[in-house]
Amino acid sequence: MRTRHPFKAAAAAVCVVLGLGLIGGAATGSWLISDSSADPAARSAYTVGRDAWHSVPLDTLFPRTLKGDGAGPGGADRVWTRIAVAPDSGCAGALDPLLLDTLRPVGCARLLRATYTDATSSSVTTVGMVFTEADTAAMRTLSTRFAGEHLDARSDLMPRPYAVKDSPAAGFGDRQRASWTVHVLTEVPVVMFAVSGFADGRKVTDPQPAEKAMAVNATTAAAQAGLGHEAKGVADRVERGLRRTVADLTEKPE
Repeated sequence: MRTRHPFKAAAAAVCVVLGLGLIGGAATGSWLISDSSADPAARSAYTVGRDAWHSVPLDTLFPRTLKGDGAGPGGADRVWTRIAVAPDSGCAGALDPLLLDTLRPVGCARLLRATYTDATSSSVTTVGMVFTEADTAAMRTLSTRFAGEHLDARSDLMPRPYAVKDSPAAGFGDRQRASWTVHVLTEVPVVMFAVSGFADGRKVTDPQPAEKAMAVNATTAAAQAGLGHEAKGVADRVERGLRRTVADLTEKPE
């Protein structure tokens, strides 16, 4: 029987130890990466969503035409045509100071806005996206606050419209705001909003949040004109488009 050389035996032992160490290290790394507190998909959606304002085509974020099947009063169909898109900007000056202050905890990386008119050119609606600097926890906290304190129904937190010269929205200013909606998203770092008004530039003394203006028994001018449906309908469709785009961009390959 051969006697094993001590040097070879020692080398073999070292290889075994190193191998076990590598395997153990890989397992530990895998365990750390798969920690339940880390959600790669969520991080990816936030990364893509935060960059969407400059990486996604304008016509994708704000389609030239929005179809609102059943989106009008009584389930009537609606079609909205984009009039113009505002230059991307910060939030200061584009949002009322109190709304700006309310959104401060999540920050404002960029603001995008576009204005639409309905098929009869009797109403105008500005829809906007505030791309924030926040993480998932901060967006959820803000969403909870909006819901708990009903901030989306406060008229002093109404978004500002984007007026467009030589168009049905030429006279669409702060005093023309009739109905609005604000929605804090948690899947992506974006606050979505829309505000509607009459295309003839008339002043509105009793603006009403979209949810109330859409109620069957609502009697305000905004409600009777269906402006709650306009704000909610436009906002919902632009929001769905954003969600769909971000989902497509973060979809994992099979």
